[in-house]
Amino acid sequence: MKGSSNAPVLKDLVLVGGGHSHIAVLRRFGMRPEPGVRLTLVVRDVHTPYSGMLPGYVAGHYAYDECHIDLRPLARFAGARLIHAEAAGLDLEEGRVLCHGRPPVAYDLVSLDTGSRPDTGSVPGAAEHAIPVKPIDGWLARWERVKAEALEACGDYRVTVVGAGAGGVELALSVRHALRGAVADGGGDPDRLQIDLVSAEDSVLPDHNRRARSRFGRILRERGIGVYTGAAVAEVGPGGRLHLEDGRELETDAPLWVTRASAPEWPAASGLATDEAGFVAVNEHLQSTSHPEVFASGDIASMVGHPRPKSGVYAVRQGPPLAANLRRALLGRRLKRHIPQQEALAIISTGDRHAVAVRGRWAVEGDWLWHAKRRIDRRFMAKYHDLPQMEEDQETEVREEIAGGPEALKEIASVAMRCGGCGAKVGSSVLSRALARLAPVDRDDILLGLDAPDDAAVVEVPEGQVMVHTVDFFRAMVDDPYVFGQIAANHSLGDVFAMGADPQSALALATLPYGREEKVEEQIYQMMAGALSVFEDSNTALVGGHTGEGAELAFGFAINGLVARDRILRKGGMRPGDVLILTKPVGTGTLFAADMRHLAKGRWVAKALEAMVTSNRRGAELLFAHGATACTDVTGFGVLGHLVEMTKPSGVDVEVRLEDLPVLDGALETVRAGVFSSLQPENVRLRRAVKNPEAAGADERYPLLFDPQTAGGLLASVPEEAAADCLAALREAGYPEAAAIGRVREAEGGEESVTVVPAGGAVGADPREVGGFRRWTQGVTP
Repeated sequence: MKGSSNAPVLKDLVLVGGGHSHIAVLRRFGMRPEPGVRLTLVVRDVHTPYSGMLPGYVAGHYAYDECHIDLRPLARFAGARLIHAEAAGLDLEEGRVLCHGRPPVAYDLVSLDTGSRPDTGSVPGAAEHAIPVKPIDGWLARWERVKAEALEACGDYRVTVVGAGAGGVELALSVRHALRGAVADGGGDPDRLQIDLVSAEDSVLPDHNRRARSRFGRILRERGIGVYTGAAVAEVGPGGRLHLEDGRELETDAPLWVTRASAPEWPAASGLATDEAGFVAVNEHLQSTSHPEVFASGDIASMVGHPRPKSGVYAVRQGPPLAANLRRALLGRRLKRHIPQQEALAIISTGDRHAVAVRGRWAVEGDWLWHAKRRIDRRFMAKYHDLPQMEEDQETEVREEIAGGPEALKEIASVAMRCGGCGAKVGSSVLSRALARLAPVDRDDILLGLDAPDDAAVVEVPEGQVMVHTVDFFRAMVDDPYVFGQIAANHSLGDVFAMGADPQSALALATLPYGREEKVEEQIYQMMAGALSVFEDSNTALVGGHTGEGAELAFGFAINGLVARDRILRKGGMRPGDVLILTKPVGTGTLFAADMRHLAKGRWVAKALEAMVTSNRRGAELLFAHGATACTDVTGFGVLGHLVEMTKPSGVDVEVRLEDLPVLDGALETVRAGVFSSLQPENVRLRRAVKNPEAAGADERYPLLFDPQTAGGLLASVPEEAAADCLAALREAGYPEAAAIGRVREAEGGEESVTVVPAGGAVGADPREVGGFRRWTQGVTP
C-alpha cells in the first residue's frame, strides 16, 4: 500500500462515504501523505457516481465507468484502507463508526460525506411503491428494469417523475430520450410512451430564475412531456398510482421519486447537532458545531449561516477546504474558513445533446453548452481515473510538523525502534484487551483453551476419530482487517473441509505493524472478529496462538479437525467416469495483482471478496453427501497444480473444458492485460502435465488454470450419476457459480496427464501469444 503505511500508526482519520468532497480528500492525501496518519474509507458502494454525468448516462451518452469514480484504486493511491460497509451511526464517546454487519471502526478524526436521499417518508406509500433516484446504485438497477418493461410492454407505457427541480426536469428529459430511442431501435412506436412531470410547486424549476423556467416550459411542451404543477402527491398506491392532494389521480407504470433531499436518521440519533431537517450542522470550517472531531460536507451537511441547495457543485468545491482542514486538525493547527459561493452555474441537459446554462438572472441554451459541459465533466473525471505517479521519497518523507511538531517524531522513533525475538511479541495487556471483546466458540472437548493461563491448549479426541492438522499463513492482500480475518479463517479451514473433516480448534498466527497500543489492539480485534465470524459457523474453537510485530500485516491459523477413519476424503480416489466439480470461480491471483497496481475495478474486487469469504463448509458436506471420490481445496497451486496432485495418486487422466471454467468478474480483462500473480511463473512449470498445450493456449482462459487462489473453492470428483443433483444442491446452498469443468478418464501411456479442451480460437496457436502468456512464461523452464 502507498502513503505512510510503513510508518507507525499514531492517528486514525476515517472518511465515511465516497461523495464528491471525499474523493478530493483522498486524492490530496495521496499526493501528500501524512506520516503516522492512517486513512480509512468506509463506503456502502465501491463506485461513486458523478452527479453531473448521471443524466447523460440515463440518456445513453455515457458508459457506466465514464460517469463513476472507482473508489478502490483511489483509496490505494491515497494509502487508505477501504472498508466496504454501510455506516449505521457514530459512537461519539468512544470514537467509533458503527457499521451494519461488522465491528465498529475506531477514529481520532472522522468526516461524513454520505449524501442524501429523496424524501419518501413524508408521503404514505412512497417508500413502498415509488422508485427513489438515490441511493444511485439502487436507482440504476431499477432503471434497467424500467427500460426492459417499457420495451416489453404491448401497449402504452407511462413514466412519471415526481419532483420538478433541476434534477427532476433533467431526469424526465433524459428518460424520454433513452426510452424513445430504445423503442424505435426495437422497431416499436415511440409515441406509445408518455413521460409526465409532477411538481408540488406552481412551476418547474422553482429555485431558478424566470428565464430558466420559461425556457424549460417550452422545451417540455415541445417534447410532449406532461407537466402537473401545484400537484402535491398525497399518497402513492400499489402499482404506482399517484393520489394528488387536489383529488386527482395519475396512473403510472414507473413513479420516479426526485423530491427534495432528506437527511438520514443516524446523525441526529448519534447525538450530533443537526438543523431542523436533520442534516449535520457544521461551521465555516466544515466542522460539527457540537463535536469538533467530526467534520461533514456535501448533502449530509448544513452550514450554519450559509444555507445552500443540495447540489453536487457545492460538494465538489468543499473538497479542497475539507482536505486542508482535516490535515490541519490532525496537525493541531488553526482551521481555515470556507464560505460557499452565493450562486453557482448550473448546466442542465435536455436529454439530447443540448443544454441550458443558468446563473443568477440569466439563462442561455445551445448544443455548444452540452459539449462544453461534457469537456468540463470529462476533465473532472480524468483527475480520478488517471491518478498521478508519486515519487518514492515523497511517499516516505517524515516532516517535523506531523502531529504538532518534533515531539511526534520522538514518538515515531520510539515505536519504530523495536526488539527482535521474544521482544517482538505483542504485549500481553494489548492481547488481553482485544480478546476480552471477543466471544470464541465454546466446545466441551476443549479441555484447556483461551480461558486458561496454561502454556498450551488441550483438546480431547473422541473415540473412533482421528485428528487432521493443517496450517496456513499469508500477508494481507486486502486492507480491511475484518475481511482479512474472514479470508484467513476460510482459507485455513479449506484443507480440513476438503478431507471430509469437521474443524475442532484453531491457533492464530499474526504479525502486526508497529503502532500505538490502542491501534495494535484495534487491529487484532478486527482481524479476530472477522475470523470468529467464520469459526462460529463451523463450530471451531479458538484456543490460542502467537502474535508478533513486523513491517507488514500477516495472519493465519493452525487448524485441528476431526474425522472418522473410514470417512477421510483424499486426493487419490478419482475414478474414470467421474465428473470434476469446482464450487467457486477462479481469478483471485490476477485480480489482486491488478488491484495492487490500481488496475482492477472496485466491483471486480468486491465480487472476488464475496467469493473468498464464502465458507467451504456446506460445499464439502454436499460433495460428500453426493459420493465424492476425491477432493481438494484450490489455493496457491491453482486449478492445474491441484489437479496434478489428484491425478498422480489416482492413476488417471482428466479432461478439463475451459468454456465451463467459472471465472470471477474482471479476471479475463486482467489476464488480457498481462497482469498475473507473482506465483504464476512457478505454477506454469506444471504445464508439462498438459497433454495438448498448443491447443489449450488458443483459449484466453488457459492462463487461469495456473492462477493461484486465496480462499478458493473445492475441486472434487463426483460419480457421473450424482453430478447433476450435486451441482443443483451446491447452487441452491450459496455457490451460484459451481460448475462441472471436466471428466476423469483412464490413464493412457503410463503417465497421468491433463487434456485441456479450449472453448475457441485457432487450435494449434502458439500459447505464448495468448492473453499475455509470453510475459508470464519468460524464463520458466518446463
